[in-house]
Amino acid sequence: MLNFKIASLCFVIESITIGLLYHFLGISLWWFFVPILSYKFFIIWGSANIQSNFYTKAYCSLTTEEKQIAITFDDGPHFEFTPKILSILNEYNTPATFFVIGKNIQGNENIIRKIDAAGHTIGNHTFSHSFFIDFKGKTGFMIELNTTSDLIYDIIKKRMNYFRPPYGVTTPHLASASKALKYDIIGWNIRSLDTTADSEEKIASRVISQVKPGAIILFHDTSEKTAQVLKQTLNFAKENGFKIVSVEELLKMKAYV
Repeated sequence: MLNFKIASLCFVIESITIGLLYHFLGISLWWFFVPILSYKFFIIWGSANIQSNFYTKAYCSLTTEEKQIAITFDDGPHFEFTPKILSILNEYNTPATFFVIGKNIQGNENIIRKIDAAGHTIGNHTFSHSFFIDFKGKTGFMIELNTTSDLIYDIIKKRMNYFRPPYGVTTPHLASASKALKYDIIGWNIRSLDTTADSEEKIASRVISQVKPGAIILFHDTSEKTAQVLKQTLNFAKENGFKIVSVEELLKMKAYV
């Protein structure tokens, strides 16, 4: 599988080859743009595609024939919508994993307690979830993760073991920081796109059409629309014999240290 090390090695080999051809055969220097452009393409693709495992291992699904799937939520806690999501999950007796943003915790500590008390899992989604977070170095990422970890520990006395990168983007610094702090990176293989302007029907159809054994679904507990799509997804799972389990049960990986 193509990863950062392999892509970098290929870039070096291609560059040396073109350099030799230029020196001995006099080919055009324009050929140097071939490895440069291809290398940049793979860097962008690998960074943006969490399922590529380009910089680090991310657990995005499970290869299995057993009809089990997991549901996850990003970007909470939200004072209005997270409680609605929790109510629906309770109604359907369904576990989920919530990847929380540290800056959203203040004032919503009781929601964090309710998530934990209901038996759901809490994961780290950094403190700021800044648009420019991917430009941070290793130390910056470690501060982001540790700050949110400390906030959650102060509330539920548990240390999170799961980390989901903002926007699903990975970088060498993020990979290094998560490894140093011993986080398991959890991705997804079904992206609902529930934060777009699409209708509830279109979002639900997108999710349901991709459901298969071992899937991990990405939702956001930040809108009324998601609550309605969640109901449709849970009804589909029930009607088609899918059991919804926690990420911890699906992947057999501990959620807390």
